[in-house]
Amino acid sequence: MPRRRGRPGLVGTMARTALIAGTATAVSGGMVKRSQKKEQAASEQEAANQAASESQAQMEEMQAQMDAMKSQSEAQPAVAPAPAADDMMGQLQKLADMKTAGLLTDAEFAAAKAKLLG
Repeated sequence: MPRRRGRPGLVGTMARTALIAGTATAVSGGMVKRSQKKEQAASEQEAANQAASESQAQMEEMQAQMDAMKSQSEAQPAVAPAPAADDMMGQLQKLADMKTAGLLTDAEFAAAKAKLLG
């Protein structure tokens, strides 16, 4: 049977069209995935930058609070020592205040309280 030359037949045209459509779909799908990955990476980077900024702000705020507490404690005049029971209550109150201010953890507070109480 002699081979036909010239324009392709119906089956050849359909095969070529299917090949082109499949390639176009694969390329566009790859482009969409790459675009999504770029957007995700950008959003992750933005979230990391925001978290770092918030962390830095918290650190600065805590440092300012510590400086204020330090200057406040230096500015308070010395008080004459009180009896032993009042002194222990005062120390316990100071420990509670330090825990409330976030300077002591629960474990540190418990250890210091146990040391005071004997």
